[in-house]
Amino acid sequence: MSQHTTDTHAMMQPRYTGIPTFMRVALADDWDAVDIGLIGVPYDGGVTNRAGARHGPREIRNQSSLMRTMHHVTRINPYALCRVADLGDVLFQSLLKHPQALDEIEAVFAKIKKHGIIPLAAGGDHTISLPILRALAKDGPVGMIHIDAHTDTWDEFQGSKFSHGSPFRRATEEGLIDPKRVIQIGIRGAQNTTDGWDFSRETGMRVVYMEEFAEIGVPAVIAEARRVVGDGPVYLTFDVDGLDPIYTPGTGTPEIGGITTLEAQQLLRGLRNLNYIGADVVEVAPNYDNTGNTALVAATLMYEILCLIAERIAANR
Repeated sequence: MSQHTTDTHAMMQPRYTGIPTFMRVALADDWDAVDIGLIGVPYDGGVTNRAGARHGPREIRNQSSLMRTMHHVTRINPYALCRVADLGDVLFQSLLKHPQALDEIEAVFAKIKKHGIIPLAAGGDHTISLPILRALAKDGPVGMIHIDAHTDTWDEFQGSKFSHGSPFRRATEEGLIDPKRVIQIGIRGAQNTTDGWDFSRETGMRVVYMEEFAEIGVPAVIAEARRVVGDGPVYLTFDVDGLDPIYTPGTGTPEIGGITTLEAQQLLRGLRNLNYIGADVVEVAPNYDNTGNTALVAATLMYEILCLIAERIAANR
């Protein structure tokens, strides 16, 4: 095995055997020997209604046992390009103290960055993106590709500035993301106020509502995303409620009329060779989907993103 590859022996065994790590890669014991770290963030303290995303990482791990090594379209094998490992879960000491819990998430991702690892996280609710960005974007604001039904740029909820509806308003205020290098894709659903929509527009974010997505099609959305984020560092965040709930019913805030799984795959495959600093897939709440399909979709999206990150790392060597 070369110094840049992953041991895939466990992946060749029957998929119902072994400990269900992400994609069946090894659990990392040496973070200096990891290029891409798959990590769970089992936190849903920012949920405003349907709780359960704290259970997302465990069920995504289970369903990720169905993944294989080589991509059938791009022929990318991320494990042949990079050292991929499961970093375990973020562990908490102050789980019920919201600001402190976010600090604990940030500290883990700061450690990941210090080791030179590109993280691919499984949530957890969308609040987790804020502390992840606090750790990864300390050197200056980054661009962001955000796939979601909601802009997540709302302000306070029930007196709290931190919820799964506000991470990217806070990230903008804290200088973690450059709103003019942010694209939000798949936005839809009625709201009680225009606050979030207004904030995204007024700060310069490019918002692709679902109606525009359907009208112009995936290739045009890909081209627009690439134009917006450019060649600078970019974070990719995928809320599974960006998909139509026929595909992902197990999520906190389902909105009908969304992206299909095929469109999501095509969209991600059009985002190759960008300067990724990290990514997440969030808002899987398995308790609302006894089929396991929502977690399977999330695991497959993680694999698609894993291929993107691995290809970019290999190209930069």
